[in-house]
Amino acid sequence: MLRTKVRIHTCKVILITSLVWVLIDVILLTFYSDCIGPGCNSNGNNNFVTNNLNNDGIDNALRRRSIDNEIKNEESNGHHKDSDDRFSNREQSKVVISANKSKRLRSWKPAPPVTPHKKLPGELGEGVHVKNDELAKEKFKLNQFNIIASDAIALNRSLKDVRYEMCKHKRYPTKLPSTSIVIVFHNEAWSTLLRTVWSVINRSPRELLEEVILVDDASERDHLGKELDDYVATLPVPVKVLRTPKRSGLIRARLLGAKHVEGSVITFLDAHCECAEGWLEPLLARIALNRKTVVCPIIDVISDETFEYITASDMTWGGFNWKLNFRWYRVPQREMARRKNDRTAPLRTPTMAGGLFSIDKDFFYELGAYDEGMDIWGGENLEMSFRVWQCGGILEIIPCSHVGHVFRDKSPYTFPGGVSKIVLHNAARVAEVWMDEWRDFYYAMNPGAGNVDVGDLTERKELRKRLQCKSFRWYLENIYPESQMPLDYYYLGEIKNAETENCLDTLGHKSGEKLGMNYCHGLGGNQVFAYTKRAQIMSDDNCLDAARNDGPVMLIRCHGMKGNQEWHYDTETQEITHEATKQCLQKPSPSDTSIPLLRNCDGSLGQKWTMQRNFRWQASTSQSNFQWQAS
Repeated sequence: MLRTKVRIHTCKVILITSLVWVLIDVILLTFYSDCIGPGCNSNGNNNFVTNNLNNDGIDNALRRRSIDNEIKNEESNGHHKDSDDRFSNREQSKVVISANKSKRLRSWKPAPPVTPHKKLPGELGEGVHVKNDELAKEKFKLNQFNIIASDAIALNRSLKDVRYEMCKHKRYPTKLPSTSIVIVFHNEAWSTLLRTVWSVINRSPRELLEEVILVDDASERDHLGKELDDYVATLPVPVKVLRTPKRSGLIRARLLGAKHVEGSVITFLDAHCECAEGWLEPLLARIALNRKTVVCPIIDVISDETFEYITASDMTWGGFNWKLNFRWYRVPQREMARRKNDRTAPLRTPTMAGGLFSIDKDFFYELGAYDEGMDIWGGENLEMSFRVWQCGGILEIIPCSHVGHVFRDKSPYTFPGGVSKIVLHNAARVAEVWMDEWRDFYYAMNPGAGNVDVGDLTERKELRKRLQCKSFRWYLENIYPESQMPLDYYYLGEIKNAETENCLDTLGHKSGEKLGMNYCHGLGGNQVFAYTKRAQIMSDDNCLDAARNDGPVMLIRCHGMKGNQEWHYDTETQEITHEATKQCLQKPSPSDTSIPLLRNCDGSLGQKWTMQRNFRWQASTSQSNFQWQAS
């Protein structure tokens, strides 16, 4: 009897203990697995969904090539690792563990395509042609685009899927961070603003779209007041409208919007955009892989006349000239080779246009957000581009993400203090804080900037020091060796003829036009030339070039391959010799005093040239690993 009771008691203990362990196992499986049950694939490789908008299902049996070597590179080399948008099993688990740890990642499925309304104008991104009468011309001036054409198009119009076919089949993690969309506007037209919002709502996975934040920068038009508030209250996603008490400009208005962001990622858009199919997932996937990656879509063109959606080239990246104007340049072969000629792979760009990009919210603030010392608009895109690269981030254009933008010939808005003053002020802050000695190029091209009050730079210089940011030389050597700013140069300034005492002058000519001469005005700009270590004589992105004996001497886009663009200056004879023809640069003929000549060298005074500054080896004391220190 006693033995029987003991055996029953022992069995109870064993049974209860077994149940406890089963419960613990279930809890652990639930915590570390994306799903449990018959719907999950047995191989456990279930962390990808297809990015084909014709298929809303989740494919849990996909296998991807491992990129463990890339992870090792990231761990050993820091943030500047080569990577594409393929995710290995190890990376998947990193994302999943991060989600469980921070609760910031969400499961999602692609947004369904927008169904075309065939009878409505502008569907599938087609242009709308309206009568170009006086009324249309007057209304055009209000926004600097054809508002009549815009108003004729549905707010939720359909667009063609403009992505590469390979992009449509790319796979991204099943869990991605959420994003808040921040859109700043000032006196924006109703149809363009709301079409921007609807394109975000219709073409973003609902699970990843935390909210839309509209920041009204002191608009004066009635429809942007209560009417807008009432309308957005009816939208199927949370939309906040914030308002500045007075005109603050894009930079400070974006900072206001960012303060109210609840998503893990901030996505900035302009107020006259249209997001294309599958635009969001590729951006968020890159940030999920590396939160220090700042990503931009391909910026397509929406016609300011007809609102036709026009696909832009994926073979350009962002650069800048000596005036610190943003420019699009052709992607060099070096970057194509790094991407293994895969035009769907992320493109590392030296700079971004700045209007449309996504950034991890925490990284945005760690990196210093925006420079609050800048006014209104202009230069903030270059400032952030330099800061991202020099301070530990990566800046990419994602070819599988497309957003259309209405590009206008000129701004319809006024700027307090005038456009020129604001642009010079902002660009000077960029040059002083981030460009080290290469700021000389900016001041040489814009001598008026030297008289502009740049404000207090202490905080931004301390930020650069605190983040241990790299030098601008490092940026030019490693990120943008194709830059039009020469890495090493002997001289920067005007080049004066010893006989005529006139100076070489581009006369504002573009690439493919002749070099000129004019009286030396000492104001920089078109009379600023650099003589570089590569034996180029260059002004901004054009170099002196001669294709044959006796010229003419042309301004041609610098190619860095010497040949027709190789020149040598002799400090003793003061002659500038063209290496290919062995001829000398000479003063103009009496019949045309504005065009310098290329003639056989004869030692005459008309072939002697002076450079006003003392020759100096600009970067002789700089080291590629030089660590900048704030003064």
